Amino acid sequence: MRVSVFVSGCTNHCPGCFQPQTWDFDYGFPYDAVMEQRIIDELALPYYAGLTILGGEPFEPQNQPTVRQLVERVRRELPERNIWIYTGNVYDRDLLPGGYRYSEDTDAILDGIDILVDGPFMEELKDLMIRFRGSGNQRIIDMKRTRSEKRLILSELNN
Repeated sequence: MRVSVFVSGCTNHCPGCFQPQTWDFDYGFPYDAVMEQRIIDELALPYYAGLTILGGEPFEPQNQPTVRQLVERVRRELPERNIWIYTGNVYDRDLLPGGYRYSEDTDAILDGIDILVDGPFMEELKDLMIRFRGSGNQRIIDMKRTRSEKRLILSELNN
C-alpha cells in the first residue's frame, strides 16, 4: 500500500488525463504544516511501502519548492519508504539543466526519489495492460541508479 499525494496545478493538459480537475492550481485542500504532518503520520504507519506524488504536475515551477520540502522530510524521517513521482515531463529533455521545467529545486527532488514515471499521457498510446503507466510512451526510471551512474537507467518494472 502507498500514500498518494496529488498536487494541484498542471499546464500540460494532456488529452484524456484521468485527473483534469488537478490542472487548477487552487483545486483541493491547502498544503500547509498541518497537511504535511498528516501525510507524514499516515506514511509512518507500518503497512505503507512508500509515497507516490502525482497530480496535476509535481514539476510545475510553483509546485517544486513544496514537493522538494516533502521529499526531503520523508527522506529524513522515513528513509525506509520509497518515493515515486509521476510527471508529464520527459526526464532527459525537461528536468535536466537547460530543460524548461528545471529549477533550483529539481535536482534535490530527483536526488531524493526512487522512481520517476515520466512522459505525457498520450491517449492514442493508452494501454491497460502495462503496469504503473497509462500510455506506452511513459517510462519507469530508476532514479537512484540514473543519478549515480549519470545515465538514464530504466527500472525492471518497465517489463
